[in-house]
Amino acid sequence: MSSDNDTSPDLNAPPVVASSRPAWRSPWFILALAALLLAGWQWLETRQQLSETRVEVARRLADAEAMSREDRGARSQLLAQIEGLQAKLGAVEGRLAEFENQGEALQSLYDEMARGREEATLLEVEQAITLAAQQLQLAGNVAVAALALQTADSRLARLDRPVYLPLRTALAKDMARLNSLPFVDVPGLSLRLEEVIIAVDKFPLGAHGRPAEMAPTPAEPLVGGPWWQQAAREIWQEVKSLVRIQRFDQADQPLLAPGQSFFLRENLKLRLLNARLALLARDYGTFRNELKTAQDWLKRYFASDDKAVKAAQLSLQQLLAADLSIALPTLNDSHAALRDLRNRKEKR
Repeated sequence: MSSDNDTSPDLNAPPVVASSRPAWRSPWFILALAALLLAGWQWLETRQQLSETRVEVARRLADAEAMSREDRGARSQLLAQIEGLQAKLGAVEGRLAEFENQGEALQSLYDEMARGREEATLLEVEQAITLAAQQLQLAGNVAVAALALQTADSRLARLDRPVYLPLRTALAKDMARLNSLPFVDVPGLSLRLEEVIIAVDKFPLGAHGRPAEMAPTPAEPLVGGPWWQQAAREIWQEVKSLVRIQRFDQADQPLLAPGQSFFLRENLKLRLLNARLALLARDYGTFRNELKTAQDWLKRYFASDDKAVKAAQLSLQQLLAADLSIALPTLNDSHAALRDLRNRKEKR
């Protein structure tokens, strides 16, 4: 028997379907939750990145502003430096213009000095050529003439201009002619004559001189013996010194008064001096005549066997045998080239 409060199941009733799982266990919920978490994480991360980016942008803006301020300061300094440089450049340009004006003035002064120096050099060259011609014509001094021409050529070489080449060529030709001449030692010949002149006062005369072997020898002191013998020897020596015996080989030996020997020597010196002057003046005829006269006087009036007289005779003979006749060239080429150069300069 059943009652209303019977709770036993009704086996004949249809089966009741069991209820579903909780919603939080649903996979969709899990996916949604995961998506939500992921979105939240991304939002947080994005916010953090935005914050960092904002900080970085702020820092960079600050740096940019600082750099901008520095750039403005540097620009100001640069502008100031540029202005200063422009001012200095203006001053330098002004000084450069002044220097250019001074340079032009100096160049004109240098050109004027160069022309003056060139003219002075030409005057020196002309004087050297004139001196060389005078030495050849008046004194016959070839060495001095060649030296003068060489000096003129060296002066022209310092100018180093083609306009002077013809004059230098003429100078070279004249120097070659002078150097090809035979050498005559006129100073040496003059010195030999001077030696003879100095020795004239020592020449013994033929009338009063005595041979060397007849010259008295100093008396030797006598020692020993009686006093009267010594006195006799001394008296004999005194008597021998008062007497002179001389032999004349030539019967016509000229005799001279005691006062005439001085004038003879002086006249002989004058003859030799005339010969020396004639040698320096290239008067070779007078030179030979004076030497021959002096040679004749030495043979006639002086002791021919004396060594000094023999040496003088030999010197005079050698001077007479010297070849002095040399045809000296003229300097016409150099003079002509110098005249042509002067004419060209005057035409300019």
